[in-house]
Amino acid sequence: MKQLRVLLIGGKIIQDHEFFYPKYRLSEELNISVDVATPERQPCETNKGSKIVPTLAIEEVDISAFDGLVIPGGAHAIEYLRQNQKLIELTQKANELNKVIASICQGSQILISAKCVKGRTVSGYYSIKDDIINAGGKYLDLPVVQDGNLVCTAHYKDMGPWMKRFIDVLNQNS
Repeated sequence: MKQLRVLLIGGKIIQDHEFFYPKYRLSEELNISVDVATPERQPCETNKGSKIVPTLAIEEVDISAFDGLVIPGGAHAIEYLRQNQKLIELTQKANELNKVIASICQGSQILISAKCVKGRTVSGYYSIKDDIINAGGKYLDLPVVQDGNLVCTAHYKDMGPWMKRFIDVLNQNS
């Protein structure tokens, strides 16, 4: 079985469980390794005060070396992260290369900024429904919404089905 690499985005005040559930769930898979990237490779704290220790800087990531990208949520964290042009560019590139991209909650705002949602069906926290629609996407609030390489969910209550689908699609694409 091929060894798969996934990039997990971190940042200050990112939603704690939307970061750590994917990190540990993906790490349980023998064929998946997880790298964590933050702006300038800065250690940071989640919204609950947990420590994130990155392995990479967002600004230095070559997304072509990865099979998948996971974008956690957190309203305030995403407002900071979507101002990072390198993150937007690497998300655009991941989409162009048909890498599997998982987003949850407000993480889908990164997809909007990266111009990945036009003509696509996407999920995200209900407060960004209008943002998704205004970006040309169709909004659905289901446990898992998949449109091609995008695997989204609106809420942390659905992290199990969301990560299961992400892992399934990663393995199918390898």
